[in-house]
Amino acid sequence: MPNMTGPLRPLEEGGTPRIGRPRLPLLVRIAQALERDMGLRLISLALAIGLWIFVNAGQHGYLQTFQVPISYRDLPPGFVMTSPHPDFVRIQVSGPRTLLSIIDPTHLTLHLDLTGVGIGQASFKIGPDSFSVPRHTEVTSVLPSQIVLDIDKNVTREIPVRLVLTGTPGEGYKIGSAEVTPATVTVRGPSRDVARIDQVDTEALAIGGITSDFSRGVDLMAPASAVRLEADGVTAKVTVAPEVVERDFHEVPISVRDTDLKFRLEPRRVNLALSGPLLTLATIDLTTAVYVEAGGLVPGTYSVPVQINLPDGVALVHQTPEKVRLKMLHEKQARAD
Repeated sequence: MPNMTGPLRPLEEGGTPRIGRPRLPLLVRIAQALERDMGLRLISLALAIGLWIFVNAGQHGYLQTFQVPISYRDLPPGFVMTSPHPDFVRIQVSGPRTLLSIIDPTHLTLHLDLTGVGIGQASFKIGPDSFSVPRHTEVTSVLPSQIVLDIDKNVTREIPVRLVLTGTPGEGYKIGSAEVTPATVTVRGPSRDVARIDQVDTEALAIGGITSDFSRGVDLMAPASAVRLEADGVTAKVTVAPEVVERDFHEVPISVRDTDLKFRLEPRRVNLALSGPLLTLATIDLTTAVYVEAGGLVPGTYSVPVQINLPDGVALVHQTPEKVRLKMLHEKQARAD
């Protein structure tokens, strides 16, 4: 048997010997593989680039608006903000949708430090750097971009109380006096508001038709919304007095007193102007109130003063005439049986 080298491959019955293919170099094989998959690879690359653009470039341009609360802190003791001030600020943030979805506006609370403010206006500029937002996001707008506060100091002051009355007393009466206790009330509030207050009014107290004195509690009216009263009400005391008027009385008869003699009187009537309570003058009877005194007079002619007997509270303002001519006769008056 002849010597043979290399592997022995049996021949199938009736077959022919297989001739081995020569192996191609590695670089050639890689090039061939790339040529076979080039179309698929290009499509995959295009899809990857498009997905990257959508996820990254597109998402970075997304905008969302947030309402961020404002915290005003460290206002000096005794001071107060008198102007309306916002409780929120609106910000617009740009960035990836996934990052924007996890932003909690309460964690972005804007803290305004009021330390050191005084009476007047305090201005605060609000910019994008006032908010701590996640990386890869950006604050693009802030509204409002400036907050202006009116600052004032609380003060206290004693203010007079004015009693407000409605209606009128009963006929023939007028208000004698109207007062409140206490006469002043302590007011507390911003200095500029307190300085404009001259008086504190009570609620309207009805006195229509009253004819006697009375006392009653009445509430106080706050003069301004920013001002506080240290008392809710006062005690009102109202007194009434007769209404005094002046009235004319014409042709009032004059009588002659204390004589048995006959007489002649000229004039026999007098005109009067009286002052007194309206109700008294409305019912006064002057039939025997005006007279001359003839006691002790002998026959003759006299000029005697006219005298008037008036009730308490009624005074004589004017009379015409003040004296009359009285002639005493010798004959006596007839006695009535």
